[in-house]
Amino acid sequence: MTDKPTMTTTAGAPIADNQNSLSAGERGPLLMQDYQLLEKLAHQNRERIPERTVHAKGWGAYGTLTITGDISQYTKAKCLQPGAQTPMLARFSTVAGELGAADAERDVRGFALKFYTEEGNWDLVGNNTPVFFIRDPYKFPDFIHTQKRHPRTNMRSPTAMWDFWSLSPESLHQVTILMSDRGLPVGVRNVNGYGSHTFSFINAAGERFWVKFHFKTLQGHKHWTNAEGEQVVGKNRETTQEDLYNAIEGGDFPKWKMQVQVMPEEDAGKHWYNPFDLTKVWPHADYPPIDIGVFELNRNPDNYFAEIEQAAFSPSNIIPGIGFSPDKMLQARIFSYADAHRYRLGTHYEHLPVNAAKCPVHHYHKDGPMRFFPQMTGNVNAYYEPNSFGGATQDPSFAEPPLKISGDADRYNHRDGNDDYRQPGDLFRLFDVGQRARLCSNIAAAMAGVPSEIIERQLVHFDRADPAYGAGVRLALAEAHGYEPNAIPVDAATPQEAAE
Repeated sequence: MTDKPTMTTTAGAPIADNQNSLSAGERGPLLMQDYQLLEKLAHQNRERIPERTVHAKGWGAYGTLTITGDISQYTKAKCLQPGAQTPMLARFSTVAGELGAADAERDVRGFALKFYTEEGNWDLVGNNTPVFFIRDPYKFPDFIHTQKRHPRTNMRSPTAMWDFWSLSPESLHQVTILMSDRGLPVGVRNVNGYGSHTFSFINAAGERFWVKFHFKTLQGHKHWTNAEGEQVVGKNRETTQEDLYNAIEGGDFPKWKMQVQVMPEEDAGKHWYNPFDLTKVWPHADYPPIDIGVFELNRNPDNYFAEIEQAAFSPSNIIPGIGFSPDKMLQARIFSYADAHRYRLGTHYEHLPVNAAKCPVHHYHKDGPMRFFPQMTGNVNAYYEPNSFGGATQDPSFAEPPLKISGDADRYNHRDGNDDYRQPGDLFRLFDVGQRARLCSNIAAAMAGVPSEIIERQLVHFDRADPAYGAGVRLALAEAHGYEPNAIPVDAATPQEAAE
């Protein structure tokens, strides 16, 4: 039998007895001087931290990104050069469910990646869908409220969900994906991932390109129907965690092919769609995906809380060669994600081991709760900048080229001039007969109990995407709920009129 380490207090003092409280005799009261008893109880009271407002239920693992293609003409990022191998962490999640929610629920899956590069951490925070429900971040809190619990009933509200979607036609593309087969995957090994936002590539010559990131599952797509999902949840609420963990433990390492779509900077205004609109995709015919590498997940965390629950991803974390874009949703998330982590984990969350960069870090942030790291400026006397004591300084050589897109500052109506029906209609027309039937059936099931005026408003959007889309949903509603459409002309129920 090997020698075991001696148990200690958190300050390092050895513990003689971890089985029995200190008391005044077998039947006497406990003593306040039993510090270890108080310490254990106090720590237990603090074992939980606030769960994420969205993406609370998650699963993750470590792996490696290996680059095989050559895109050096587009980016100088070292981790994207041919032959580069970069350690990484992936966290997948549902969007709406709380920490205790079941895994097998119809929902968007978060797809967050952290690459520990030699130039700093690069976080790519996306979903298993290439688009999102909204294009203006002003509406993000409103949208998330519809996905959470009703303040009076404390239950999820299909009425709130469909009311918001029916008043927000830009949501139709994402709604169509969510209600399709891919809205209920058997596990995250079987989903694609997308950076979703438009980012920048910057090459060694200082030229900018627009880029979208794609990660295609090499395990194949697998999905459950609503009925199958209900049966699964009745037996096991942790199916995704079980599937991912057991696959990696068994050596069946999941892999994803990494692709990029690259757009020349001057092409931004050449198409009917806005390339910075998160509700739109770039047609592959316009910008074919380029294969550049593969990432593999090959190691489970040793401590889920420390390494997955405390993992913090933010699109604000970029590296030389990768930059931002005028994507309004991205612009807001640059702030909101990091701020969520400051609230949930603490001011210095990026110094927690799972979030810490693997390269040298130098900054002048100071003090605050959980200041547990040493001086990061290079000199103890350099606690401000500029200084005369050899502290860390800026390096202008890392400056990005200026954006060539600008305009007058105003609150622009993000629905003016936007075609929110073409791409959802194109997607619907790609589905075969069975996929269309399941899509319409899933929508009808999700509309149970929703007031007829909201259903009618939403049916207008389906009609405008494709008349067969609207007809299919009407048929599914009639079969599932005996629903009879109201006599509302299709062209009369615009979102603006309904809102007024």
